[in-house]
Amino acid sequence: MRAHRVSLSWLVFALLPASAVAQESYKLEALKEPPPSGLSAAVRGVMAGEGYKVVDGQGKTYAEIWLRKAVPASEKPAGPKGAVQFPFLAEGELLGALRFPAEGHDYRDQTIAKGVYTVRYGLQPVNGDHLGVSTYRDYVLLLPAAKDTETADVPRKALEDRSAQSAGTSHPAVLLMVTPASGQAAPGIARDEEKNTWGAVVPLNIEVKGGGTPAPFNVQVIVVGAAAA
Repeated sequence: MRAHRVSLSWLVFALLPASAVAQESYKLEALKEPPPSGLSAAVRGVMAGEGYKVVDGQGKTYAEIWLRKAVPASEKPAGPKGAVQFPFLAEGELLGALRFPAEGHDYRDQTIAKGVYTVRYGLQPVNGDHLGVSTYRDYVLLLPAAKDTETADVPRKALEDRSAQSAGTSHPAVLLMVTPASGQAAPGIARDEEKNTWGAVVPLNIEVKGGGTPAPFNVQVIVVGAAAA
């Protein structure tokens, strides 16, 4: 990891280099700003009016996050199913947006350019390339906002192809999303000393189809730190 990086419990996102993480501290603060103009009108229209920002120990903003007002779900959250922690979410579903004021990194330590990205839910492929990366398959993928202008779910192939453009490589730009530890406050920052990561713990507003009023469900997106090589 290089000097500064963070990745979206979306949720928990991971984005900084390991060498820098050990020397840094981070916190999650309220961001009283509307979603960025870099998002399409359609995407901006489903986002909450304010967001969160990940700030380092010197007060510098590493990443800014906005969540969807209501995230459609197939059922009420009720724990993992096999290797999937969030089976109520649809692959390719829009969860929010993220802006890097300067260069960022993803959970693979790929460099992500300054700019605005949509955040969508995805699942790690079941193949030998990903063995041992994480216990569960849940991730969020960053897509260039200019290439992701509709709110509908994005099919897997298009999801992965567009996300790879965020990193300028053949691999999607991903942030690990996990269930927060019991008792972890949201919104807040979760520190994992063993893995050397920081996670943004935020409340997704889950709306079960045909189920009435949306209700908050906490997720953790790893924003600082990367998977072990």
